[in-house]
Amino acid sequence: MQRDQLLAGRYRLLERLGSGGMSEVYRAYDEVLERDVAVKVLVASDTNARQRIRGEAKAAARLSHPHVTSVYDYGESALDGAQVPFVVMELLGGHTLEHRLVAGPLPPRAGLRVCAEVASALTVAHGQGLVHRDIKPSNVMLTPSGAKVLDFGIAAAAGAPEIDFEGRLLGTPAYLAPERLQAGEVLPASDVYALGLLLYRVLTGRLPWPAEAQTGMLRAHTHVEPDPLPPIDGIPPEVHRLYRWCLAGDPADRPSAADAARILLAVASGAAPEAAAGAAASAANVAEHAGPEPTGPKPAGTEEAGTEEAGTEEAGTEEAGTEEAGTEEAGTEPTGDSVARMRRGPWRRGRAILTVGGAVIAAVA
Repeated sequence: MQRDQLLAGRYRLLERLGSGGMSEVYRAYDEVLERDVAVKVLVASDTNARQRIRGEAKAAARLSHPHVTSVYDYGESALDGAQVPFVVMELLGGHTLEHRLVAGPLPPRAGLRVCAEVASALTVAHGQGLVHRDIKPSNVMLTPSGAKVLDFGIAAAAGAPEIDFEGRLLGTPAYLAPERLQAGEVLPASDVYALGLLLYRVLTGRLPWPAEAQTGMLRAHTHVEPDPLPPIDGIPPEVHRLYRWCLAGDPADRPSAADAARILLAVASGAAPEAAAGAAASAANVAEHAGPEPTGPKPAGTEEAGTEEAGTEEAGTEEAGTEEAGTEEAGTEPTGDSVARMRRGPWRRGRAILTVGGAVIAAVA
């Protein structure tokens, strides 16, 4: 595509910001509203790719939150004799968290705030019955107004099958929750597991496994115990407990994204309110009584190339929507039935445990 091409008679393409396997992202100018935007244009031509980019637009457009990248429009335009789908998003200044981590871990308070903002975005998504399924540093944009979660390209409704209609398990191997390898239902708790890994990496600069284990990340999630969070100046015990809680082997034993957001925001602000302190104490109680992690057989074929996403990152990309487009979305949208299944699912038992634990702590106090 060339500079100054006009999409839908409205969006004039300027410079290209990044590209991936399925799409290219451009800075563009909206000639109707007279503002700069980011436009993600599909370059793949198959029908499934069209379904995925439209599903991404619908998923992100459902969410209105300061820490979720806004989607303005979706359409198709004739380019080079073909109808090309595109998504119009807000254009953000800044850089991705992945790009920032090249320089080393974030200062403790800044890192906790970024993770709190990601958890806050997940809280809204989960409340809409939507699971992101690809939380990682390259999908978090650092902007002057705070962190923004990008790329809902493989998001799915809670309760939907993990395996997509093409028989693939989608996601980035380094951040896949162990239950996802069992090919069951999509669970919000899987995003919380990835949040725990994000927390560890933001504070330490690496993932919580030895270097040799990281060559086979799918096996590491199920067979290698993650390292504890090392002592870090400015990181209180509540954060260590939250990290262990997020990485619980059983998704029912993990906190909700809302609980994680409250604890992280309270610690990052330097003054933990009673509610967050109670949630942190309940986290410790759950972590101590969760029991041993399941060690059942690993499903066959979970380490084949077809089940993994390449996970390549765009180096030097510094605008919204420049994430790698290699991950793909199953095109499933949340429905009333799927939200109900999410609320009835096993992950709710962890919330029940937390509620009882909080009540007991309040009674003792």
